[in-house]
Amino acid sequence: MSEFLAALGEYGFLQSALIAGLLASVGCGVIGTFVVVKRIAFMAGGIAHSVLGGMGAALYFGLDPFAGALAAAIASALLIGTVRLAWKTQEDTMIGALWAIGMAVGVLFIAKTPGYASDLMSFLFGNILLVPTEELWLMAGLDLLLVAAVTLFYRQFLAISFDEELARLRGVPVAFFYLLLLCLVAITVVLLIQVVGLILVIALLTLPAAIAGHYVHSLGAMMLIATLLGALFTSLGLALSFGPDLPAGPTMILLAGGVYVCSAFSSQMIVRHRARRRAKAA
Repeated sequence: MSEFLAALGEYGFLQSALIAGLLASVGCGVIGTFVVVKRIAFMAGGIAHSVLGGMGAALYFGLDPFAGALAAAIASALLIGTVRLAWKTQEDTMIGALWAIGMAVGVLFIAKTPGYASDLMSFLFGNILLVPTEELWLMAGLDLLLVAAVTLFYRQFLAISFDEELARLRGVPVAFFYLLLLCLVAITVVLLIQVVGLILVIALLTLPAAIAGHYVHSLGAMMLIATLLGALFTSLGLALSFGPDLPAGPTMILLAGGVYVCSAFSSQMIVRHRARRRAKAA
């Protein structure tokens, strides 16, 4: 750890990596909470894997892969959301199709792009050490957009997350806010891809919020705790991977996964202990 702290003060790329992890944790906590509560992790996975098609196409045509990822993610979110609202029975099929098509298209474009074939692994598993400064500003802007949207429409998102039918009866335009929520998920996926890659993005999107859900039941409290946990996992994972020269993204996910497993067991033990105490008191 001391070696990492010394290097952090010396190398700019490590400072950028740390900032990228902290910026990603904001979307991870705020939007990941909705993904966990609404149970749309599989849908978020479909969005994440379709992103490779946009990144590959952008590279092939000489454009910014970050912009290609964002465009592909939002397009996939709108398509999946529309299919889910119109034909619920086709939702899983559409997600699976976009998942496979996006990956296949992306691999083909990257394979045909001179000089970029070696970057496929960084797209799949992320490379937080290579996030450029200009993308940090873009990540900060996307974070502001996410926080502003959730703050502005918090009650509507809360309503559709727990009971869409009741929200519809109260006059909430459920379809609009559902699609808006999926677009916010798409933006968050792109944020996290910078850190852990599209293969591992769902873990970082859901694990901090799931851990927070073991102990609190307020949506706002879950968001705050999940954001702090996301910052902890990304920062500590970066530090732990530095000395042994391990990939930072998988290290972060292993750390988050280990904490989640321990938290799941401990929370169940607490629940059982409380149940036994109530039974004895009765």
